[in-house]
Amino acid sequence: MTAFELLSPAVRKFVRDKRWEGFRDIQSAAIKKIMGDNGHYILASRTASGKTEAAFLPILSKVDFNQSGVAVLYISPLIALINDQFMRVEDLCSDMEIAVTKWHGEASRSLKGKLLKDPQGVVLITPESLEAMFVNKPYDVKNLFSNLKYVVIDEIHSFIGSDRGVHLKSLLSRLQDINSVGFSVVGLSATLGDFSEAKKFTGKPEKTIVLRDPTSKDLDTTFKYFEQGGMSLPLELLKDLYRETRDSKVLVFPNSRGRAEEVAVSLMKLSGRVGGHANYFSHHSSVDKQVREYVEEFAKSKVRRNFTIACTSTLELGIDIGSVDQVVQLDAAHSIASLIQRVGRSGRREGAKSRLLLYATSPWSLLQSLAGWLLYLEGFIEPPEIIDYSYDILLHQALSITKERLGITKKELIRNLKSNYAFELIEESAILEIIEQLIAIDFLEELGKELIIGIEGEKIVNGRDFYTVFNAQSYYKVLSSGTGIGQIPMTAQVRENENILLAAKIWKIRFVDHEAKKIEVVPANDGRKPLFFGEGGDVHPRIREKMMEILFSKEIYPMLDENSAKEIGKLRAEFSVFPIEDLALQRPMLIEAKEISLYSFTGSRINRTLSFFWGLNGVEVHFNDDQSRFKVEGAVMDTGDFGKLLVPSSDDLDFHLENFLYAHPDILSGSKWAAYLPVRYRLRLLKQRYFDFEGASGFKDITWVSNSH
Repeated sequence: MTAFELLSPAVRKFVRDKRWEGFRDIQSAAIKKIMGDNGHYILASRTASGKTEAAFLPILSKVDFNQSGVAVLYISPLIALINDQFMRVEDLCSDMEIAVTKWHGEASRSLKGKLLKDPQGVVLITPESLEAMFVNKPYDVKNLFSNLKYVVIDEIHSFIGSDRGVHLKSLLSRLQDINSVGFSVVGLSATLGDFSEAKKFTGKPEKTIVLRDPTSKDLDTTFKYFEQGGMSLPLELLKDLYRETRDSKVLVFPNSRGRAEEVAVSLMKLSGRVGGHANYFSHHSSVDKQVREYVEEFAKSKVRRNFTIACTSTLELGIDIGSVDQVVQLDAAHSIASLIQRVGRSGRREGAKSRLLLYATSPWSLLQSLAGWLLYLEGFIEPPEIIDYSYDILLHQALSITKERLGITKKELIRNLKSNYAFELIEESAILEIIEQLIAIDFLEELGKELIIGIEGEKIVNGRDFYTVFNAQSYYKVLSSGTGIGQIPMTAQVRENENILLAAKIWKIRFVDHEAKKIEVVPANDGRKPLFFGEGGDVHPRIREKMMEILFSKEIYPMLDENSAKEIGKLRAEFSVFPIEDLALQRPMLIEAKEISLYSFTGSRINRTLSFFWGLNGVEVHFNDDQSRFKVEGAVMDTGDFGKLLVPSSDDLDFHLENFLYAHPDILSGSKWAAYLPVRYRLRLLKQRYFDFEGASGFKDITWVSNSH
């Protein structure tokens, strides 16, 4: 039978009414598989390939919606995506008289109440709203979801390798516990290099099948280079960007919200001077929700009008904004996966190419961008981050389960957490130790044989902030002689004697007050490059290795414009002084009169670990991750010894890490619940998420090749 013939009469009527000429490959494959069994599936294909319909057409065909309870639960990472997908799902369901309900903080209370009185149909929800339901209305969870047949997870790749993803896995495991027969999971994903982590969301990764559509759009790629001399983007770059985008529909992705605003305002001014259109917008998390929705609707509905939207990752996911002609990336994206998601937003029309225009404003950004793009063409995408030992999320879920049960024995709580597939690798002794810690800090209280929420725990669990496991970034106020200058996000690089860029000036950090969250600065005049606070992330080691390969290669790259090719040529000339013969086991070391620079060409986490190791050796290094460069100022030391690493024993390492943790109390600020863990588990999180000791230990075998050989 064909995929169309497998569908129910009502769904076939919907397809005919829409006058679809046929199904896309991912849709045909999904219909045949999902209609054939009750297994778990990951549907992977490029952006705008019809994955939502690929999941819902067969699900709506096979599920009996006349049974009591919600039959299908759709989970999304964003409220905005729920609002966007609601119309598509409702369109699918309306003629079949299947109720579709949004359930999140901004959704209609009356419609939620109606669902609670008569649970049915399809519900669209975020993980945080599901958590709130478990904590505050556990009876409603059972009432609504005890007869679930399917859970559809949209943009499942966005959850991978994050605390939020572990949280979602835990919630799914808890849903399975209350389900009468067990539900199937269908994940919708962008194309990944490795789906092993995506499969874990089903609870049965070994029985989860990936349906992957390898079809990709033709790519039209151009790299351009404009040197950035000051703090703002070069005027010539902005003029060129205006010329390249004025007659098309464009998304521009800078790497920070501030830069997005600069692009939108600058292009609007340039357009105004020459009588061009005024459709220039910014779109990021600091922009008001109603304004963002207006921009999305404008892009989707004004099909005959050109526009440019300067945005951050808010438009990286699948919010429908209609057809986009090209995507512009300003400087290097921090991951290949992110860049490919962005490029996939263009060329949605049948037969159209995906177009990428990449501008670089520094030689190293150009080099990283080129390396990432070449790796993608070779078939490489960063493997997903593996988080198997989420002690902090386990702590959060221990509180959630205790609140849900209105009291639970210690033995039963341990059994619940150990059987939860989000925490299956965490040893029972660790679970007990974390529970004992919660009792010690009065988050839990022993009442007879039962555990209940303690007095301090009530303050935490009863707040709206409890439903989320991610932390808003910690910002510190910056002052000079008592005068406020602004605020910056706190990172490990914010430390005394480093320079920062703020309020159009460069400042030197004199003192960091973690308790008051204040930074005292003075004007800087030493010429040292200031820290740039973008919205970046860690760079994978393979990208840095590819950057080194490019530098020691003679290959010509046709996607580079003339200026870009010249800049790559200059970098190659600078590194030609190093007689590198083995790219795997040798790294450049630049020896100058008053300083030494080591270029590790490895990932961000390994670089942080190398910096930590050298610090244990008493070597103070100034670390520039963008260039993978460690600089030591002062007298030249014995360069033969410089590359050697002191790798402490396990016990010594924990001692040094504990000191590091006390010296940098906000280092785990990205983990909302880590602060409440016993110290040993905080150290384990530090090893897992911030450092890479295994990767750094490999540098014991690296030979540092100097320019004086």
